[in-house]
Amino acid sequence: MKIGFALVLASVSVVALAAPAAAQDASPFTGLRVEALAGYDVVRPGSTTDIDNNDDVDQTINGIAYGVGAGYDIDLGGAIIGVEGEWTMSEASSEYDTTGFSTVGIRNIEAGRDLYLGVRVGMAVTPTTLLYAKGGYTNASMNILATDNTTDIETNLSLDGWRAGAGIEQAITENIFLTGEYRYSQYQEGEIESPSGYETNRFAVDLDRHQFMLGVGARF
Repeated sequence: MKIGFALVLASVSVVALAAPAAAQDASPFTGLRVEALAGYDVVRPGSTTDIDNNDDVDQTINGIAYGVGAGYDIDLGGAIIGVEGEWTMSEASSEYDTTGFSTVGIRNIEAGRDLYLGVRVGMAVTPTTLLYAKGGYTNASMNILATDNTTDIETNLSLDGWRAGAGIEQAITENIFLTGEYRYSQYQEGEIESPSGYETNRFAVDLDRHQFMLGVGARF
């Protein structure tokens, strides 16, 4: 009995001594995370050729992007993998002169919300620094205003595509981190929805999106 009691005390002592060490050695890149994001957004046709052969017409729209993200990461020892999702908005837009149009033409294009769901894989290069790559599905919305200079037509263009990117995460404290990343999105399908709810059939598109994003987040 005394031997058993001594073993219990020894076991409890070992656990008590090991627990702080385990907590100290725990990876700062595991568990649930949430993040606020902001950066620069550039959207343009995938073709590098100007479709109207007019250098005065800028086919690129760009502006500030911002939003929130969330994810969950697991440390496998040699690699850290996780799932993540984002909701972002973009101020990218462009306005065109339609005064010379005799038929319907686009007057304004505005980037709207962007939804993303994907995975990321990384490796800790220092105890507080993570390098990672990411990829997944993205759905973006573009608001388009067309006109024949008599009647304005507002439509919504919904785009489906894929995203790939890479970045760095830096742990600042046990729960707070900063991120910086570049991501590229390629949209290959789209559909147009009118204010009345009418939707076109899906059609092929070719749009590229480049984003440079910074983030600050917390882990739980």
